[in-house]
Amino acid sequence: MASGSDKTEKATPKKRAEAREKGQVAKSTDLSGSVVMLVGVMTLGAAGSSMVGRMGDLMRGTLANLTDFQSVSHAGIGTIFLDAGEALAMTVAPIAFACAIAALAMGLLQVGPKPMPKALKPDPKRLNPVTGAKNLFGINMLAEGVKSVSKVGVVGAIVFAAVGPKVTQLGAMVGISPQELAAALSGEVKAVALRAGAAYFVIGAIDYVYQRWRNEKQLKMDKQEVKEESKGQALPAEVRSAIRRRQMQASRARMMEAVPEADVVITNPTHFAVALKYENGSAAPVVVAKGQDLIAAKIRELASAAGVPLVPNPPLARGLHASVEVGQEIPEDFYAAVAQVLAFVYRVAARRRRGGAAVGAVPVTAQA
Repeated sequence: MASGSDKTEKATPKKRAEAREKGQVAKSTDLSGSVVMLVGVMTLGAAGSSMVGRMGDLMRGTLANLTDFQSVSHAGIGTIFLDAGEALAMTVAPIAFACAIAALAMGLLQVGPKPMPKALKPDPKRLNPVTGAKNLFGINMLAEGVKSVSKVGVVGAIVFAAVGPKVTQLGAMVGISPQELAAALSGEVKAVALRAGAAYFVIGAIDYVYQRWRNEKQLKMDKQEVKEESKGQALPAEVRSAIRRRQMQASRARMMEAVPEADVVITNPTHFAVALKYENGSAAPVVVAKGQDLIAAKIRELASAAGVPLVPNPPLARGLHASVEVGQEIPEDFYAAVAQVLAFVYRVAARRRRGGAAVGAVPVTAQA
């Protein structure tokens, strides 16, 4: 596996498409949040007067209904609540709709309109504590911490610069009517909110540039990966299929070459054949060859020619063929059965050596 320093090549379109399907794209939640904040503030400024008027009408109407004793009943209270809910919904709807459209637009601009179904599938790798610790104490966490401190510091400085010089003026407003206080403060509050939103937008833009750089770094490939991908894309499907067939044939030939070196071949006896070899010091025997039908027949033929014992044990042969790949050690579940087979083979071989006979195939009737 190539290390991070070996990944010097830009990602290919295929690599980018695969990463996108998994949800690996550059996006900044701060940039989206700043745009939503600015849109909300501007919508509130544009529709503020109508919202205040609607809420005033609601309050006056509610108080008028409460003075009418006939309306103070189950039906009357229900009507008052329905009217209040409708008025509140109509008041909040413009801001909520504008913010939702802004969030959707920013998501489409950053991520694109194509869906990412694989990103919704649960991934057990995300629960890896080692990866979580790296993310928690890595450079990404440091960048997030700097970004959070910057947001708080910049927004706090803007609010202090806007409000600090006018503390005396605000103190002189004590005693004025609510209407006059609202008119005097609305402009200041809107100005402060717009300045804070603009600063937040700058931080979000910087974060988006960082996220793009980080995503590009993660998508980089080494030269071998680029070479293999270009080979796979350049060759026609028929050629790739032929290459795969040749690779399978070469692998099968290497497997057959290992059959004469096996200690025993466990058979079905006709449909399956699994060749095992045990090396001194190894934890368990290794499957050096396996197959069924024609391949099993070839394994039995090579084993008989080389004097490798053939032991018929249908359950064990089927189990090993289905559970163990060539080159792997047998699992613990098969230790006892395979040990009995090997012990039987070694006893037969010892008796034949003492008797001076050549080591040949174990009779088919032998069982582990």
